[in-house]
Amino acid sequence: MKKLFMIAFCFIAFGIKAQSTIKTVTLNVKGNCEDCKERIENAADIKGVKVCAWDSKTKIAQLKYDPAKVSLDQIEKAIAKAGYEAGNAKADAVAYSKLPKCCQYNDGKCEKK
Repeated sequence: MKKLFMIAFCFIAFGIKAQSTIKTVTLNVKGNCEDCKERIENAADIKGVKVCAWDSKTKIAQLKYDPAKVSLDQIEKAIAKAGYEAGNAKADAVAYSKLPKCCQYNDGKCEKK
């Protein structure tokens, strides 16, 4: 019985340690509308990212990720590759030019907001 208790305790302890590695941060991401929201959140859906929730009003993404699997820099670059400026990463110019006109945030003319 004591051995079983110790085994259970070890599993719980390792489970808690694994959970504690998740990091939560906010990230400024330029965009305009709900279509942008979907693209930004999908772009951040990479290995190690648990949650990405972007708010079109505040232009802030709430991220939960495992730094053992992915860095914040990698997440920023993944979003930038989709055409959106994210943190320190500049948007990929080609991807930005392919965004729908309402999602091209540099001109400030989004009608969908």
